[in-house]
Amino acid sequence: MWGTIATWRMAHDGVIAAKDILAGNGDCKDAVETAIRKVEDYPYYKSVGFGGLPNERGIVELDAAFMDGDTFQIGAVAGITDIANPIAVARKLSLDTFNSFRVGQGATEYAVLEGFERKNMLTPRAKKIWEKRLAEIADKKLNPYDGHDTVCAVALDQKQSMAVGTSSSGLFMKKSGRVGDSPLSGSGFYADSAIGGAAATGLGEDLMKGCLSYEIVRLMGDGHTPQAACDRAVYGFDQQLRNRLGKAGAFSLIAMNNQGAWGVATNVEFTFSVATERQAPSIFMATPGPNQTTVIEPITQEWLDA
Repeated sequence: MWGTIATWRMAHDGVIAAKDILAGNGDCKDAVETAIRKVEDYPYYKSVGFGGLPNERGIVELDAAFMDGDTFQIGAVAGITDIANPIAVARKLSLDTFNSFRVGQGATEYAVLEGFERKNMLTPRAKKIWEKRLAEIADKKLNPYDGHDTVCAVALDQKQSMAVGTSSSGLFMKKSGRVGDSPLSGSGFYADSAIGGAAATGLGEDLMKGCLSYEIVRLMGDGHTPQAACDRAVYGFDQQLRNRLGKAGAFSLIAMNNQGAWGVATNVEFTFSVATERQAPSIFMATPGPNQTTVIEPITQEWLDA
């Protein structure tokens, strides 16, 4: 049995590439890195990698993480700059006993010394979007913050090993040095090959208030299906935030267990891509349903065209 699931329609090409690796008896770690690199390399996805949206100073600061579900090894970077594939750096860091989570200049210097590709990650298109937002903030007093979609991928290979990864440029117009949930274990991601894996996308400041990725894996370990675990963790925490804080930012989580079953829950409209031994690569739309459940439907061609 094999399978992979990833956040947002932007991950679909990566899921197809990961599917080819997994169906060919390849490694889940390679599948996760390949899926995420596809998104990092594409310049028109505004919230990840090359072409990602910059911070308030016009600098693209990137966050990424990688976790091996067999060994619990974790590698992560935050605020890394001018490096083409942060997910690859995070994966290599996961092999280090010490210093496996690097931030800012230290993360960038590590990547350069290890020979990772250097690249100016600010594209002309992203710079124009940033300049337009600066003008809107000055002229119309608009809220500067928008755009915080993380690409996350969970993979199960035929050896019943699992891995998870995340990559994001974070909150558009964020303050320099701001870090969201994406590189934080338990909050942005978690994997245990004996149970399953989960990962999160959304407003990091609110996702960090809980440890939903770990909670979903824990619930699956207690016998819940991936869908039931996602529903229980996401909607329960969404309600807690609204009760205690008065509001909850957007967040969505994906999960897959070590049998290839998957689940998703969200408090907004959310797209994701999934492929398993039994299911061809497909894109779905998820929305909050009644009684703390999730409505999941295949996307239409009309939606894709739009």
